[in-house]
Amino acid sequence: MAVPKKRTSMSKKRIRKNIWKKKGYWAAVKALALAKSISTGYSKSFFCPTNR
Repeated sequence: MAVPKKRTSMSKKRIRKNIWKKKGYWAAVKALALAKSISTGYSKSFFCPTNR
């Protein structure tokens, strides 16, 4: 017979949510840093032709 699972506590729910949010935050920080390096021409991972 199926038994209902116990309810997840608010603190555990909040911890998991913060981990999920932090992953998105770091992805955004890395993307912004990469965009800045490409726009300034100091990127080492992308080949950016310069028109100088």
